Amino acid sequence: MAERVLITGMGMVSAIGNNVEENFRSLRAQRTGIGYAQYVDTIHAGKLPVGEVKCSSEELAEMAGLTDATGFTRTTLLGLVAMQEALFSAGINDARDTPTAFINASTVGGMCDTEKIYFDILDPEKEGTFLQLIDTLDCADCTQRIADRVGFTTYVTTISTACSSSANALMYGARLIRAGLVERAVCGGTEALTRFTINGFNSLKNIDKRHCMPFDKDRNGLNLGEGAAYLVLESESFAQRRKARPMAELSGWCNTNEAFHPTSPSPEGDGAFEAMRKALAMSGRTVADVQYINVHGTATLNNDVSEGRALERLFGDDVPSFSSTKPFTGHTLAAAGAIEAIYSVLSINRQMIWPNLNFTGRMEELRISPETRLLEASPVQNVVSNSFGFGGNNASLVISKYGN
Repeated sequence: MAERVLITGMGMVSAIGNNVEENFRSLRAQRTGIGYAQYVDTIHAGKLPVGEVKCSSEELAEMAGLTDATGFTRTTLLGLVAMQEALFSAGINDARDTPTAFINASTVGGMCDTEKIYFDILDPEKEGTFLQLIDTLDCADCTQRIADRVGFTTYVTTISTACSSSANALMYGARLIRAGLVERAVCGGTEALTRFTINGFNSLKNIDKRHCMPFDKDRNGLNLGEGAAYLVLESESFAQRRKARPMAELSGWCNTNEAFHPTSPSPEGDGAFEAMRKALAMSGRTVADVQYINVHGTATLNNDVSEGRALERLFGDDVPSFSSTKPFTGHTLAAAGAIEAIYSVLSINRQMIWPNLNFTGRMEELRISPETRLLEASPVQNVVSNSFGFGGNNASLVISKYGN
């Protein structure tokens, strides 16, 4: 019988907090982290709101315990801060004591720093320390630097499937455990704001100049964000042997690809529907067992119609409470799946459902509306967490109360 996959540690940094507890307090206080950029150097600062982590790169290096951060990009530093907390919360003092897989996600690697020196790189006459940053553009650079710093050597790899990246990282780590290849995997993603991503999404007319409004009739796009999050996954038998404290179970998962369009989902939500349906089937739960859905909910025109129709197709007239937490953090791209997986664990452990901020009215294409209230003392046993990316990459996770 395949091993159950337990979540035994979590760590994160986002626009609403530098650790899991700070994120929880902001969610409960309904306090957004969206505002204007202070650290990313962009012509859109003061015009396009973003979910920026409230620390300079120097402050992040200090939080990560680095005395010399040469060659460490903001992407890597965010990842190191989240990784430290994840290992600590799992009670792991030395990651080298057990063969551990590290599955990391990023969409643009260290572009946040290489784009600052782009013209210096192009000039063959220029020399200097900036040359050390060239290779950080590779998405795998942050993965390897985090692995080297922490001591992961068994199986280290990088996933980059746009906005579903870290959800897919969690799936991959869980599959390695189920297959018996490792007993522990640390999975998640890290993403820093860059001029490239801000300009790119703005060119696609996918950024709202206001705070984003997921599933709202007046939505007009997303707010980009940055952050990092990692979850420690362990086989049930291994967690029991070392007396780890299970926070939740990753009971089901599925990714699908509808191949409808490079940047738009299927209008009927075909890929999202299949990802949720198959993830629930794998978990052994039915639609009636789900109390909360942390939706992808970007607030873009196409995504919310597609995802909403998929919810209506799968759950019929009994769609559970659902909300997007992106009005708190912004859309953190490769880190979003792991950040929202942690919010799903918190929903189960704290028995709360997070509000969908900024909602004013139902979309005319849908019969359903998101939850706009903070629900406390809510009996949450199973959560579906969705992450859908460009290229038709659809990923759904089912996170369940352990022992349920």
